[in-house]
Amino acid sequence: MAKSIKTIGILTSGGDAPGMNAAIRAVARKALSNGVKVKGIKRGYQGLLNEEIVDMEARSVSDIIQRGGTILGTARCMEFKTEEGQQKGADICHKHGIDGLVVIGGDGSYMGARALSRHGINTVGIPGTIDLDIACTDYTIGFDTAVNTAMQAIDKVRDTSSSHERCSIIEVMGRNAGYIALWCGVANGAEDILLPEKYDYNEQNIINNIISNRKRGKTHHLIINAEGIGHSTSMARRIEAATGVETRATILGYMQRGGSPTCKDRYYASIMGCLASDILCEGKTNRVIGYRGGKFIDFDIEEALAMQKDIPEYEYRISKLLAI
Repeated sequence: MAKSIKTIGILTSGGDAPGMNAAIRAVARKALSNGVKVKGIKRGYQGLLNEEIVDMEARSVSDIIQRGGTILGTARCMEFKTEEGQQKGADICHKHGIDGLVVIGGDGSYMGARALSRHGINTVGIPGTIDLDIACTDYTIGFDTAVNTAMQAIDKVRDTSSSHERCSIIEVMGRNAGYIALWCGVANGAEDILLPEKYDYNEQNIINNIISNRKRGKTHHLIINAEGIGHSTSMARRIEAATGVETRATILGYMQRGGSPTCKDRYYASIMGCLASDILCEGKTNRVIGYRGGKFIDFDIEEALAMQKDIPEYEYRISKLLAI
């Protein structure tokens, strides 16, 4: 028989992402509508181990859906990677009457949720990361906002780069995944897009491309570089020395994580939050919410963590073609 859930806890873990607050709001209000108590856990798994746990009502999540970041805060926690830390976390959940837990974060956060599930706490994960690197889902909370923030910033840098006839290397976030770089590269009309999944580290090809474009009369050159490759500043120096073209590096950094979430991030996060709450109330555990083929679905965490994700080959080929 499914375990009856009386109190749901919510925590956000790993990097923050715009739309996490919309998910928190949805989880809380859906659970409350089901007659289930809600507790917020501050600062992720570290906050759980520190017992930073607060009661949440419907008004606790008022006026947050439009805010970036996470009202619960987030932190990394090395202690929770140990068996002792995981057992302590489960014991604290039991102490506070938390029998169901929603974890909003990435793959690392899911591993923590899986561990708690093994210790008797029903858990559901929601994909919250700007990197879009969770294999079981076509959408992750925060990606849409981050990629639009980056696109708008790149447009501005390109304006001044064109005016000064420069080469610009713009580094975007994404950790070891190239999805933000790919999307911005296509959307911003970049001449070169460097992705961790595809880049061969042959800078001479980029140099040849810049020289060839100059000979054809092109007065500026835009390179989108993914965080997983990095070293944009030193790359700019080498390219300028090899081509004679003034080259500048711009690292967009954490601005991509901030700001008010887009409508898509608010809407999708809200649906995912409600679904996570309902799944827990049904007594399910060790699940991950995902979005595939136009539908919101859930997977077993083990299945989700075993999946692999790569840059779609057709989309990569198109990005090269459009840069000609």
